[in-house]
Amino acid sequence: MTQILEPGSLAGRRALVTGSSRGIGADTVRYFAEAGADVVVNFRNKAPRAEKLAAQLGGLGVRAIVQGADLTDPDSVAGMMEAVRREFGGLDILVLNASGGMESGMGEDYALRLNRDAQLSVLDAALPLMGEGSRVVFVTSHQAHFIRSTPTMPEYEPVARSKRAGEDALRERVPELQERGIGFTVVSGDMIEGTVTATLLNRLNPGAIEERREQAGKLYNVSEFAAEVARAAVDPVPEDHTRLVGDTASFGG
Repeated sequence: MTQILEPGSLAGRRALVTGSSRGIGADTVRYFAEAGADVVVNFRNKAPRAEKLAAQLGGLGVRAIVQGADLTDPDSVAGMMEAVRREFGGLDILVLNASGGMESGMGEDYALRLNRDAQLSVLDAALPLMGEGSRVVFVTSHQAHFIRSTPTMPEYEPVARSKRAGEDALRERVPELQERGIGFTVVSGDMIEGTVTATLLNRLNPGAIEERREQAGKLYNVSEFAAEVARAAVDPVPEDHTRLVGDTASFGG
């Protein structure tokens, strides 16, 4: 992987990426560590993978702590933030990356609880640790961001609507965040090659990824999209608080 952020540019900064034991979250947290940030690797149920990643990142000379948490459980989230306060004394970057809802057997309101309620719960728990100049980044997909104007696959629709509900609820917090001097950016990406969601959708709709790739001309892979997420944490906040990654021509505004 190439260096995405300026080496040393995040020295002394502290970053938490939810759902960072694998995929986009893992690459994002790695980019932060490579730039000198102390990092929190968060996972729900894959501790060994999170521990392994944290050990690698610690080898870069930064502090890397592992925090398991069920984001839909406020007590679990509070425990994670308390550990961050104890270890790091505060937080400068919060990336709300973890999401889901395609899992089976989690109850029909699970997507909304994870993709909307839990995002607000994590933000609320993190705010006391965040000072002026901090950054919050919310990661979503074009399929969710544009769901009101562009239909998506029926299998993904409940997740897309819950993600959009989460985005809307977070955007309502922008005035409060601005008062605190905290920047907020939504990063929306097209279907990402190699993610769990894309793989699941392709299984339900064989050929879906290929078709989308043809439409878009190119699909980002996990590390390329993670680079955009990492940059969103340091680049100036766009006026509309939105960073669109990949082709949007087939999505109505």
